[in-house]
Amino acid sequence: MFKEKLNQLIASIIQIWRSQTNKPLLWKLSILPISGIILTIVGLWVFLEIADEVLEKQTQVIDKTLMLLVKQLHSPLLDWVMRGASLLGGSVVVVLICLILGTIFWVRQQRVYFTALAITAIGGTGLNLLIKQLFDRQRPQLWQLTTGEPNTSSFPSGHAMLSVVIYGFIGYLLAHHFRRWRWWIVSLIIGLTILIGFSRLYLGVHWFTDIVAGQAAGLTWLMACLLNLEIYRRYHQHRNKSSQSLPS
Repeated sequence: MFKEKLNQLIASIIQIWRSQTNKPLLWKLSILPISGIILTIVGLWVFLEIADEVLEKQTQVIDKTLMLLVKQLHSPLLDWVMRGASLLGGSVVVVLICLILGTIFWVRQQRVYFTALAITAIGGTGLNLLIKQLFDRQRPQLWQLTTGEPNTSSFPSGHAMLSVVIYGFIGYLLAHHFRRWRWWIVSLIIGLTILIGFSRLYLGVHWFTDIVAGQAAGLTWLMACLLNLEIYRRYHQHRNKSSQSLPS
């Protein structure tokens, strides 16, 4: 039932978008980019589907099976690689990246990007902590290769969610400024977030569904923030062009 409604919603959005293609630019700016809406809906749908299964405790068998399969991949070299990948999604690295980016935006007087980064990062972190409190899922105890992990809820994975949010935001900026390389940039960001998510499964600190749900929630929040940023940016570009074209 939910999937049918989702398909109907996407079809309606496409129809509305096509019907407005000949309207003035200012009117188009009031309609969110279709690809962003679809990604937001898909991310939300995936998260809700997994969350429902987790609440009903129907994912334990597949979660445990996948973790035991991943355990067979363990080796000293992979242990080192996965610890490094996990570190890239950790709070220390993520906060440091946000501080550096925020400083650059502030010094260059790019207030729009500074505000967007703050909302994206702070909002994503707060949303992750809120969901963790609501579900309060216990972390896996099959094995644990890392030490010093916070004693927080397992669902959803904060590493998986925030890596999508922060690195996705960075990828958006890079793809916007280096359009020639945008598909390489997008591919690199996707690969990085998948690696970070997999590292948490490999290290035994998250279930598979924790990671997928975290990535889905991160995608939903990221796209919501980027859609607002893109509309705001395009709207002001249109206003500036209109004001410059007026006779003095």
